[in-house]
Amino acid sequence: MQDKAKSVQVYIDSLPEDRKEVMSKLRANFLENLPEGFVEGMGYGMMGFNVPHSIYPKGYHCDPKQPLPFLAIASQKNFIAVYHMGIYANKELFDWFVAEYPKHCKAKLDMGKSCIRFKKMNDIPYELLADLATKMTVQDWISTYETAFSK
Repeated sequence: MQDKAKSVQVYIDSLPEDRKEVMSKLRANFLENLPEGFVEGMGYGMMGFNVPHSIYPKGYHCDPKQPLPFLAIASQKNFIAVYHMGIYANKELFDWFVAEYPKHCKAKLDMGKSCIRFKKMNDIPYELLADLATKMTVQDWISTYETAFSK
């Protein structure tokens, strides 16, 4: 479900009331904890954090006009999704997250390759997500990305 909002604030303003608080809290959590260099913006209908062209001029291999995506958050029909490309591309980081999750959350982990789904708004492990946000710098992500995804 892609949103057509052109800015993060417009995206948040368009959400149902029960989602605005959660999405705003997730956004603030990532703004506070992501290492320097990641830039907030909209991409693929989601609010996210990217490596700007000023740092990584090649951009995203699927569409080089887009900055290199790293993390996104979206309000989907039945859940809130956090898309973290680092856990998709780095097995060690993935394993750490999967091991830590039960220590922070009562709900069973509902996860795809890079997508972490939260169906219960009151059971989002903000502390764990803050810790996850600190685990990969822009340079770490560029190196991982180039190793794993670059053509």
